[in-house]
Amino acid sequence: MIHCKQWSCLLLAVGFSLHTHGQDYAPEDSLHFPIEKSLPAKVLHAEPLYIDLIRDLGARKGEREWNVGAATIDRLRFDRYEALVEYEWAPRDRLGLEIELPLTFYGPVTARLDSIKPSNRIESLKTAAQWSFWVSPQYKTTLALGYINEIELTDLNRMRSGPFFSGNTFNPFLVAAKRLSQNWHSLIYTGPKYTLHFKDGSWERNYELHANLHYMLSGTRNFVGLEVNQYFRSNGHDIRLRPQMRLEINDHFLVGIVAGIPVSTREEGLSSFIRFIYEPPHKKKKV
Repeated sequence: MIHCKQWSCLLLAVGFSLHTHGQDYAPEDSLHFPIEKSLPAKVLHAEPLYIDLIRDLGARKGEREWNVGAATIDRLRFDRYEALVEYEWAPRDRLGLEIELPLTFYGPVTARLDSIKPSNRIESLKTAAQWSFWVSPQYKTTLALGYINEIELTDLNRMRSGPFFSGNTFNPFLVAAKRLSQNWHSLIYTGPKYTLHFKDGSWERNYELHANLHYMLSGTRNFVGLEVNQYFRSNGHDIRLRPQMRLEINDHFLVGIVAGIPVSTREEGLSSFIRFIYEPPHKKKKV
């Protein structure tokens, strides 16, 4: 016979089980996404460092992030240096927005005297949006649609004598991320890229497919992984391997380090990239 005290314990156990079953989070994510019933579902994913996403997948309203990045690329005839500054924020749940300013500079020509070095330039004014339309803690999967628009700028040495803008790039994309286990993360990023050149009205059409596999250390946001960037162009197919690692300095500051290894191109040598990530604290919804 079950006594009253035992019944009370049993009811408490059943109630706790039902409560936790109804939560919209994965248990292994609770370190980074605290158990709060008022927050929408979000699955922790290891996101690539080179082809950066627009805010986290399953972004929550109020989240913000600053990124500063720098790259060195061996272009065989000269060195290319890239830099970027970007700001990401979530104006509402599952919607991320971004504005970015990428810059490119070139070192002196080293290989041939007749080589022509490109002009330094502010590449574009880049704006983007990303909507996580399906977030499933049960399947540890997130799907998102996004769009990047780049207003391309003229070379710095031609801005005074020519048009300020040289073209516009339209880039819709799809992201599919899947937690394979508590530590292993996979992600695919793909979409077409169309560029309109203002000078002659011509169009350039390309397609990108980026695959990612990462191992994240339990209880942290530190990871190591591989990003495979594939570019399909009218004149060929380029592949670049980017082994990478991310280090969590504290709750708001992370550092990403990426190496670039060309596979199918003879126009580019090895490269390196570093990304500094700062996530300011944000106010959470009131229960």
